[in-house]
Amino acid sequence: VKYGDTVSELAEQYGTTTDAIVQANNLRDPNFILAGQNLVIPAKGQSVQAAYQAQTVESTGSSSSSESEVSAVGTGESSAEASARAWIVQRESGGDYNARNGKYIGKYQLDNSYLNGDYSPANQEKTAERYVKQRYGSWVNAQKHWQTHNWY
Repeated sequence: VKYGDTVSELAEQYGTTTDAIVQANNLRDPNFILAGQNLVIPAKGQSVQAAYQAQTVESTGSSSSSESEVSAVGTGESSAEASARAWIVQRESGGDYNARNGKYIGKYQLDNSYLNGDYSPANQEKTAERYVKQRYGSWVNAQKHWQTHNWY
C-alpha cells in the first residue's frame, strides 16, 4: 500500500472487488489501510487460498499444496500466520502504531512495559513477534486465544 491508496482503487486497478480484498486480508474497515501495509489482492473470482498460492508461485517459482505452507509475500510467514496476525491487528488497533488504550500501546496493543519506552514501529513489530512466540507459539494460536478471551 502506498500513501493515498484506497481498497476500492486497488480493486479497480487489479481487476477484483473491494469485498475480495477485504476478505483476503481480514480487514475490519476497508476505509482504513496504511502506507507500507501488505495486502493480498485476489483475482476476480479467485479464492483466498488460490491468491496465496498464486503469490507463492510468482515469488518462488513453485506452488504449495497446503495453505499453511504458503509464504505471505515479503514476510516469510505462512499465509495462516499472516492472516492471524492481520486479524489480531485489525481488532487491536486497526493497524495504528500510535493507538493507545490505557497502558496498552500501538499496533499490537502491547503493555508499555514490554516496549521499554521505545514505541517505534520496528520495536513494536519485534516485541509483538517475541511476545506471541513466547506466549502462544504462533499467531494462529494467539488468534484462537483472542477469539475465546477477547484479548491475546
